[in-house]
Amino acid sequence: MKCSRRSISPPPKYLTDFQDRIATIDVAAWHIETLDTWIGDRYLEEIHDETLRPFKEHRLGVDRVSLTTVNRAIEILRRILNLAARFWRHPNGMTWMQTAPLVTIERNRQARRAYPLSWEEQDLLFGHLPQLNRDMALFKVNTGMREQEVCSLEWAWEVKVEALKTSVFIIPGAIVKNREDRLVVLNHVARSVVEKMRGHHPEFVFAYQRERTRDPAAYAKPQSPPRRLDTMNNTAWQNARRQAALEYLKELGREAPWGFAHVRIHDLKHTFGRRLRAAGVSEETRAVLLGHKTRSMPTHYSAAELAELLEAVNRIDRSLATPAITLLRAVA
Repeated sequence: MKCSRRSISPPPKYLTDFQDRIATIDVAAWHIETLDTWIGDRYLEEIHDETLRPFKEHRLGVDRVSLTTVNRAIEILRRILNLAARFWRHPNGMTWMQTAPLVTIERNRQARRAYPLSWEEQDLLFGHLPQLNRDMALFKVNTGMREQEVCSLEWAWEVKVEALKTSVFIIPGAIVKNREDRLVVLNHVARSVVEKMRGHHPEFVFAYQRERTRDPAAYAKPQSPPRRLDTMNNTAWQNARRQAALEYLKELGREAPWGFAHVRIHDLKHTFGRRLRAAGVSEETRAVLLGHKTRSMPTHYSAAELAELLEAVNRIDRSLATPAITLLRAVA
């Protein structure tokens, strides 16, 4: 994108200005790259709904991405245009453009809904995961952490709470979506996973050790060191949900819902939130445990406050599942 008849490109400036303030800056860079093919040679004033139409049609029709994915690219573009019109300035003090054009975000009426897992569905799905993937999924569904927070979890972030004879994790804001340090309180299940992982890797809580091949020559080579998984949404997850969907009728006595057959890693976070709600945990406490940004969220916690949060996460129990939830899901 050209800048008001000048050869200055806003996207690189956007990425540079916000690289330390946006956790998903790499995703933003990818969206900008997809836009650049279609509008990279246009001036800022030439960008509007009509000039964006070919981009939208190609992404939806040829690339077969969802409208949500297209909208995220448009949201980033709209923010760039607003910055160019209101904040970024030339050396002469003038903004890069006079006014930002109106760019429409089309509502996605078919946006995918969250799919919280039932306990039986969790057992079926997790049973098809390899051990490390299963441990990570079990940890995630009991903490509500985001995927990259789990993958990046470091032992250095663990903080001992002697008064409660436990420990918590403080996730640095650099990798948290809202850019604020996040407190992660562990219930007894998440705690058991952490203790199981302790000592496997000096830096990361969850590390993957590649298995040796059966080729005898391979044993002469040094074993590759453990490394962390970059994503939980890998082949193992996709294979597990496919196999679980095929066995759904046999194991649970009904056809697998579409949401289960396409269950996402992020649905584990929704499952955690739904179980907290079923356990009667207040909305304010749920927001803290889910890592949502709230005005009342303290930056420091007393032992009493931590004890309250610990009690809340330990309310999650299989006995809280109700037939009504399953019935409403089936009707929907």
